[in-house]
Amino acid sequence: MTKSGLFVGGVLVAGLAAFGWQVLGPAALPQGHSMVPPNTSAIAEGAAIADVRLPTKLSPDAEIGKLAFEAKCAACHGANAAGQNGVAPPLVHKIYEPNHHSDMAFVLAAQNGVRAHHWQFGNMPPVDGLTRSDIQFIARYVRELQRENGIN
Repeated sequence: MTKSGLFVGGVLVAGLAAFGWQVLGPAALPQGHSMVPPNTSAIAEGAAIADVRLPTKLSPDAEIGKLAFEAKCAACHGANAAGQNGVAPPLVHKIYEPNHHSDMAFVLAAQNGVRAHHWQFGNMPPVDGLTRSDIQFIARYVRELQRENGIN
């Protein structure tokens, strides 16, 4: 077989693979999938994005996390992690469910910052003055808020 024959055959195989991927590949995410952020266009700038139900009682670790959250996170992510439209997303949202964003994702985001990838609020800078332990307490607080709001 000649080099040109191999080339044509390779292009044909690549084309068939691309066609097969388009036809048989993974489907687009359905509307309402848990990783799709809500439309916030009707929410006032700076207003809470999520309606957050509060647990009747927090664990001692979550109480510590709440204090750290209020000191370092609430200015952007809002009271009770409800988000602020135009500023930062709610952490009490299906996007941050434990199966999609582990507690380590909270640690890495606070320590290193994170590029915007679910929401259009811009990149999150690193948060100064938090230890890894502080962030783990914050994650505990957020997880307890999430559970109270049906996010497990």
